[in-house]
Amino acid sequence: MSLTPDATPILAMRGISKRFAGVQALRDVDVEVHSGEVVALLGENGAGKSTLMKVLGGIHQPDTGEILRDGKAVTIRSVSDSIRLGISFIHQELNVLDNLDIAGNVFLGREPVQGGFLRLMDRERMVRETQPYLDQLGLRFPATLPLERLSLAQRQMVEIAKALSLKARVLIMDEPTSSLTLTETARLLAVVQELRSQGVGVVYISHRLDEVRQIADRVVGLRDGRNAGGLTREEITHERMVKLMVGRDLAPAMIPDVRDEPERPDLLTLRKLRTLRYPEKEVSFSVRKGEILGMSGLVGSGRSELAMAIFGVEPPLSGAIQMGAETLKIRSPKDAINKHIYLIPEDRRRSGLIVDMTIRENIALPALENFSAFGLVRRGEETTITTQAVKQLGVKTPSVDFLAKNLSGGNQQKVVIAKWLALSPKVVIFDEPTRGIDVGAKAEIYTLIRELAKQGVGVLVISSDMEEVLLLSDRVAVMHEGQITGILDRADCSEEAIMHLAVGGGDVSSSDHAVLGEK
Repeated sequence: MSLTPDATPILAMRGISKRFAGVQALRDVDVEVHSGEVVALLGENGAGKSTLMKVLGGIHQPDTGEILRDGKAVTIRSVSDSIRLGISFIHQELNVLDNLDIAGNVFLGREPVQGGFLRLMDRERMVRETQPYLDQLGLRFPATLPLERLSLAQRQMVEIAKALSLKARVLIMDEPTSSLTLTETARLLAVVQELRSQGVGVVYISHRLDEVRQIADRVVGLRDGRNAGGLTREEITHERMVKLMVGRDLAPAMIPDVRDEPERPDLLTLRKLRTLRYPEKEVSFSVRKGEILGMSGLVGSGRSELAMAIFGVEPPLSGAIQMGAETLKIRSPKDAINKHIYLIPEDRRRSGLIVDMTIRENIALPALENFSAFGLVRRGEETTITTQAVKQLGVKTPSVDFLAKNLSGGNQQKVVIAKWLALSPKVVIFDEPTRGIDVGAKAEIYTLIRELAKQGVGVLVISSDMEEVLLLSDRVAVMHEGQITGILDRADCSEEAIMHLAVGGGDVSSSDHAVLGEK
């Protein structure tokens, strides 16, 4: 889209600064978007993107600066002010209620009512008006379906449907595709293009640089709470975007680490495991000592459910889990933890952290008995250990007593990892380890995963990011509808080979027949 130089932005943030408890989160930041334009906002976690959007949403008030709508200064003190001004948000962390159906979530807080004395909620209208937005996004289920029956990716699409229903003139999309499949992502990007053609201004926040290159008219970079420059449509390349965000070389972490592969013994072995999601299917494979085993598959293939079974959240219906020669009885997460098997879950805010607790409390929680006696916690020792963990993982925080909910996504993920590292892990399961994390934090987590493997830890990496799987894995196991369809050695791995197995094609590699048993 071409814009005249003097075109008035539909939304502009000028000179925005914000400080929290000794931390300067934003310094004189400028961002603007025009009607019918997609502006990508890029930056590492902690760069200030989320704080800037919270200022726009009325959650935080800026210390200095102003917000302009169609060239006129406005004051935003609440989300309702944003909605009134035609600004709608799709947040990275889901903001939905599982106990309501889809229509109830889309109309939450603005439910239509029928006339008459009782003023009853108009359920029929809610369902009728919700369905077209589901159809627009290609969601083939009724608006009356309870949200608890949807996958994480499908819930994300419901959030998008809710934003579309508000008919906003400015749409803020914060990592909207972080939980979506390639097909769902393509559908969403098509919706963004349609909205752009209708004159909607879109601020698109994403760490998926291929998406940004595909969809953005301009790129604005943030680094350490400041403007880091910008790129026009013609200037957008992967290398320039990384430099804009990070300002440093990430090459060592972002290339495959081809290691010498001595004969590694099996560390964790699953034999004919049956899960709640796919009770009729059996899963068998092993994770070797010092190995990074990638696990790929389409959404709904049963990968996360398998991780939950190994960790004891949803104990397996039958089958065996072995650590070396020992057969384990894992009926709860405590059983897994006692055997030094740890899970970094897909949804870190919901399952990996207690966000209203401090960093110190979150890291210390699994090892609390190590810091306590007779019901009393030795705070000094706890603080020392957790401070060391924070430094080791490079968590950006003013203090270990900072609340976890106030950290960026990448730093929250580091805290989830830190709480297990102090407990001498033998096996660590990473479920979508870099979902919603910027390229800089992603490189740091890749380095950490590789370091764990070098120390002899067995690492299982479940990821929907094909590039990530190929980058990290010594071998790749592929799942389809609850069962392993193949295990590929590094030399045999390619996107084509993985996708062939992910849709149910192919046979199990001959080298793995001894582990997988009968096919």
